[in-house]
Amino acid sequence: MSESRRYPVAGMIAFTRDALAACGVPAADAAIAAEKMIEADLTGFDAHGIFRLGFYVSNLRQNRVNPRADIKVLERAPSTALLDGDNGIGHLVITAAAKLAMDMAGETGIGWVGVRYSNHAGAAGIYPEMIAARGMVGMYAAVSTANHMALWGSAEALLGTNPISIAIPAGKEAPVVLDIATSVASYGTIRQYQIAGTPMPDGWVVHKETGQPVNDPKKVGEGVLLPIGGHKGSGLALIIGMLAGVLNGAAFARDVVDATGPGSGASNTGQFVLALDVSRFMSPEAFKAEVDRQLNDLRSSPKLPGFDAIRIPGEDRKRRKAERIANGVALPPRLVQEMDELAASLKVAPLAARV
Repeated sequence: MSESRRYPVAGMIAFTRDALAACGVPAADAAIAAEKMIEADLTGFDAHGIFRLGFYVSNLRQNRVNPRADIKVLERAPSTALLDGDNGIGHLVITAAAKLAMDMAGETGIGWVGVRYSNHAGAAGIYPEMIAARGMVGMYAAVSTANHMALWGSAEALLGTNPISIAIPAGKEAPVVLDIATSVASYGTIRQYQIAGTPMPDGWVVHKETGQPVNDPKKVGEGVLLPIGGHKGSGLALIIGMLAGVLNGAAFARDVVDATGPGSGASNTGQFVLALDVSRFMSPEAFKAEVDRQLNDLRSSPKLPGFDAIRIPGEDRKRRKAERIANGVALPPRLVQEMDELAASLKVAPLAARV
């Protein structure tokens, strides 16, 4: 099997932009969405980057996603807002929500924006990190676009892997960025295992009837994904569903439309974005300096046997981003082949032409 080849970031963004534009997405919107999509590849969340482009294109072509969405503010108060994404590309909807949340936080100290009628928005950490770059604390959470996880003790998948991400700005240190699914493994990661034909580890999926581990990724439909921390992860997924789904008038539980399944119509994906202005508590400079001090202290604590370093959430994504911007992103041959086929069907230049 041939090895992965590295592709320049600019070429990946241009390819993604052109693919979206070929599906009717306006040029400016296609450029924004492409940058957000490839940001996932840059930070190491490969299951949520260009790997998903075929899925996004398919939904655009089937009119399951609106290429020319008119994102509207339905409700607005000094610190809260509700957005209707008009069934648009999730990356565009949540970028708009994050900008609005930051604007409100700048005025009142906090901004909470709920979203309805959105779609899959890629890697969760992109948006809080965008807020942290403004010196604010950021948070993002979403109801997943398909139900693959069960409430703790249930055999029926009525919960998504509902991701949550929180970002804390720092000074000289990398921002602290927690980006997690509420399942042990995200469904995007399982899709990567399906394509590679690699068995899944125990503890990811259990069979609906027997409760035994499911290791064949192609049989994931026979089981349910397990939550992180047992009932704790299950409870967190439920709370996210209530805040990102129910509170916004978006889909949750039985109302979720599987974005990867047959059929048509809006998925009515629910999400929320929070921005918190640090300056309402202390000077941003003092806060960042204290964050740096605490991180250095934590990192210098004694290590357990078997650990070569104590890692802080966010530092690896900063390192990966710098390395991949400099050297390109390694893409497996099967993914490149899929992108070549996509390019041919859309009549756009392939990745290889953008090296």
